[in-house]
Amino acid sequence: MSVPIKVAVVYYSSTGTIAEVSKEIAQYAEKAGAEVRLLKAAELAPREAIDSNAAWAANAAATAEIPHATPDDIEWADAVIFGSPTRFGNIASQLKQFIDTLGGLWAQGKLANKVYSGFTSSATTHGGQESTLLALYTSFHHFGGIVVAPGYTDAAKFADGNPYGTSHVDAQGNNPVNDTTREAARIQAERIVHITTALKTGFTAA
Repeated sequence: MSVPIKVAVVYYSSTGTIAEVSKEIAQYAEKAGAEVRLLKAAELAPREAIDSNAAWAANAAATAEIPHATPDDIEWADAVIFGSPTRFGNIASQLKQFIDTLGGLWAQGKLANKVYSGFTSSATTHGGQESTLLALYTSFHHFGGIVVAPGYTDAAKFADGNPYGTSHVDAQGNNPVNDTTREAARIQAERIVHITTALKTGFTAA
């Protein structure tokens, strides 16, 4: 592949779980040969709310240098992988607000024919992970995008058990991102790079 495919990893994270998973996905996509932009959705919560939660404040400081996503980043990308914690079985308002800024690109047909995928986390098992990803994927259908989920294309996916995308149960911060989640991130990132490359250059064996 003479020109690497371009992957944007766009996430929102409050207390850091999704930020960590996003870095794993971005790193694995780069290792698979993609040019990657790691980006975050802008925070909407007031500073006093952030400062009232030590983990939230620590994550805000730790990720301060990560650029905010813009519509230009989405136009640039061949594939976009969105990440969000689950909020009542749906994506966080911060990520939804960013997606809502993409109307201009959508109207010009510039969101169509890109590859899209997603990842998530929740505090509890069965805490809305699958519904969050399915809700996110609804937008991709409206884009005219190509939804690429990991499925059970690798035996390791039976360990994390979510065919819709990488997901993690953080138990209110008591369960750090583990090897199972990292392996799921690897599988998803490599699959996105492989399928996007295939769409651009023609299919070859995985």
